[in-house]
Amino acid sequence: MKVERILPFAKSLLTNAVSPGDIVVDATLGNGHDTVFLANLVGEQGKVYGFDVQQEAIEGTNKRLTEQNLRDRVTTFHEGHERIAAKIPVEDHGKITGAIFNLGYLPGGDKAIVTHSETTIAAIEQLLSIMAREGIIVLVIYHGHEQGAVERDDLLDYCQRLNQKAAHVLQYQFINQQNNPPFIIAIEKR
Repeated sequence: MKVERILPFAKSLLTNAVSPGDIVVDATLGNGHDTVFLANLVGEQGKVYGFDVQQEAIEGTNKRLTEQNLRDRVTTFHEGHERIAAKIPVEDHGKITGAIFNLGYLPGGDKAIVTHSETTIAAIEQLLSIMAREGIIVLVIYHGHEQGAVERDDLLDYCQRLNQKAAHVLQYQFINQQNNPPFIIAIEKR
């Protein structure tokens, strides 16, 4: 297939925005796959700040990072992503070039613990205020569950209302697939 699938496209967007030495955010650590990807992108001189509300996600991500000798470039917070601006040191504000959210629930975890549009929108607003110009926020939206559909609708409404002079917003999805396939909203700060 020549058209990139959802997760490879998310990685392409971040690869285009992030350089070695940069500062990035993994807003939903999950199983740590994106954290490892980001840690490799920023290299030895870069920083990754990671957030998750579940201790299981923090522990699994830290283990994965340690196994790959990447732990020293990542700071994880057992906090919701709505605390991004408060937890990321002020000296790194204005330097963040990329962020990713995988919304929904922790794969293999408790499906009752899900992301919510209120905290996700709060995190997006904070990121837009502390990111570098041309920084990219990638939202991977899993909406095949009740709360996921609510979050999808709220995020689409919010993103469509973002001022085009402040941000470019892209929606990337396959429109002929069944069973609510995930899709991407990418926000580039102008």
